[in-house]
Amino acid sequence: MLPFCAGLRIAETARLDLDDVRLSARKGILRVYGKGDKLREVPIHPQLRTELQLWLDERPDWPSAATEPALLLNHRGARLTTRGASTVFHTIVDHAALDDDITAHTGRHTFATTLIRGGTDLIVVADLLGHQRLESVRAYTQPTAADRAKAVNLLPTDR
Repeated sequence: MLPFCAGLRIAETARLDLDDVRLSARKGILRVYGKGDKLREVPIHPQLRTELQLWLDERPDWPSAATEPALLLNHRGARLTTRGASTVFHTIVDHAALDDDITAHTGRHTFATTLIRGGTDLIVVADLLGHQRLESVRAYTQPTAADRAKAVNLLPTDR
């Protein structure tokens, strides 16, 4: 859910520590270290907040949970690696009988595209994704036939 609901890269997901998750009664913030160790804060979607809280409640029962700062643990109690996180993601995709082409990065793309199609300012989307340049967000803005028709229909007509 972290790529889909927070726009995280798989490496950013694996890098999260417990203290990077800040939950209150109704809100939450993820502290994310992106490329080049650039820090950004991402608000936590309500559904992701619920899932994170469930994991935080279960996590103490895992091996090494008391001494390991990582948010996500592998079966031995060590930090979940990027490769391990990808394997978990692919296992979920397989069990759900989803398209083989779905990756964690697909979730990140869906996050960005959904925000853009919902009217979110591109600067905000770039900030949430950890992109410094707006040009990097362009990949998520590919217009559909419906987008083109809507744009043309904005033109005034003579009566």
